[in-house]
Amino acid sequence: MTENISDGEHGAPALKQLRDSARDICDVIPLTAEDHFHATTATLMVDNALLVDSLITPVQYDRTPAHVARGALDFYQVALCLNGKMRFSSGRRELTLRPGDICLIDMSEPNRTVLTQTGEDRFHLRSLVLPRAVLAPKLAHPDSANATFLAGDSQRGLLLAGQFHMLWESGSCEPSSLPGMIEAIAWVVAETVGPTPDSIGDVERAERHLYLAVIKRHIEANLNSPALTASHLCHRFRISRASLYRLFEADGGLARFIQEQRLNRALRQLVSPSWQGRDLIHLATDLQFSSASTFIRAFRRRFGVTPGKIREMAETWRHENGTFFETDNLLHQLTRRRAAQGI
Repeated sequence: MTENISDGEHGAPALKQLRDSARDICDVIPLTAEDHFHATTATLMVDNALLVDSLITPVQYDRTPAHVARGALDFYQVALCLNGKMRFSSGRRELTLRPGDICLIDMSEPNRTVLTQTGEDRFHLRSLVLPRAVLAPKLAHPDSANATFLAGDSQRGLLLAGQFHMLWESGSCEPSSLPGMIEAIAWVVAETVGPTPDSIGDVERAERHLYLAVIKRHIEANLNSPALTASHLCHRFRISRASLYRLFEADGGLARFIQEQRLNRALRQLVSPSWQGRDLIHLATDLQFSSASTFIRAFRRRFGVTPGKIREMAETWRHENGTFFETDNLLHQLTRRRAAQGI
């Protein structure tokens, strides 16, 4: 995984920089005075795909037949509009994207893209560029996929947008999981466009993979919320309660997964400098346990020791080593302790 950020100069120098880099791809036509032009682009290479995040003042891109003939771009672009409005046309196909909307673009065909901003905020686009070899074999009609639209408020639109954000924040993901995420996104895009007849099982597995990843990320970001319930998750992600429960069967069930994540956070906070000297009842209520005693019992079942013992171990470590406990080191010790006790 490699990352690159380019924040060009303002005005004419920034425009020249963009035109030079896009010379063989498209013409760049600013829709504001050159002095007001500004573009910032960040890229993230993930396996064999490229994630591009762009902030730009109003602009038009023209990819002409001459550009197509000049050099092969054997890629598809999955574009997510985050702010502003994007008008895309290719042949007789035209569509307009607003925040949250997604479209599939076949880069091997001529097209025109017009990007406009909302208010003072620049247009914001996040794109996943997939090699044709990754997506085309999954499509029933790979040469007719251009300008496929997916509404941002649709079930799949929300799912794919969530995955785009997870990829962009991939520093918090296991690197080994990223190729699987890209493959799953490709399958869900294929289902939207029209997959090959023999790919139904692959699409279903991909959707389950993406749903589970997105919902788990949402849970981990909202562990302190009392609204973290099955009803809330079903409403937010537009899936049935039965489907939600099936997703978490391998984790021992939804309720168990949520509680384990809350206990994992409690463990990290107990050894954190910011929680030194604070009452356990505050930690318990922050993580939605009904009482300190309920929290202590659940904590002991999960880790084999009480929260008080964890604090004691962390304090001893700090006095002996002059540093605070690292959670990974602590988890290793707890695992060994539980194994020795036969728990």
